[in-house]
Amino acid sequence: MKQQTSTIASPHNEKVGGGERLQITFTDRLRVNFSYLLDPAVEFLDRIGVHPNQLTALGVLGTTAAAYLVSQGQFTWAGIVVLIIGPVDALDGPLARLRGEPVGFGAFVDSVADRYSELALYAGLLWVALGSGDWRLSFLVYFAAFGSVLVSYVRARAQSLSMDAKGGVLTRVERFIIMTACLIFNIPFIGVGILAAGTNLTVIQRIWHVRKMSRHD
Repeated sequence: MKQQTSTIASPHNEKVGGGERLQITFTDRLRVNFSYLLDPAVEFLDRIGVHPNQLTALGVLGTTAAAYLVSQGQFTWAGIVVLIIGPVDALDGPLARLRGEPVGFGAFVDSVADRYSELALYAGLLWVALGSGDWRLSFLVYFAAFGSVLVSYVRARAQSLSMDAKGGVLTRVERFIIMTACLIFNIPFIGVGILAAGTNLTVIQRIWHVRKMSRHD
């Protein structure tokens, strides 16, 4: 009988860069705590022949549809779509590992797709903000999008220097939760304000973490 092993990547606690330990994030904890739900779902998708890239594409298309709903002012429906599509993001990586797919390129594609998805939602919000004629609201959306992209860039740049920088107050999962909740409750620009402040704070936290690690080199 084939031994069942989890396809969900566990958070590491190994040392990197001069004795600093890898940061364990809220995302890591969710993946481990909900592996009892995610593992069967991944195994089912594998049995019916679903490819990880199909899940990635579905996530982008679903979020793009939600972005269109946002641009039309249908915030609650957009939030429901994002809530349904969101868990797909947690399945493509584990499915790739289960199928023995090359995880390096898959993770790269998934990361790029995540940026497209996130920026699509901001584009919908920016459309609404510009339509309102409120330049301050438009700037707030831009600032939130700016911070969200930089959060991912700082992590990627740190990884290119063999450092770990995935912590901070607003990783992707926290941003997803805030955006989804605020869309569903029809208060999207309160969410944008939280994201504008939180994402840029996260950037500063990650830069500070890399600075501390670099001192050990």
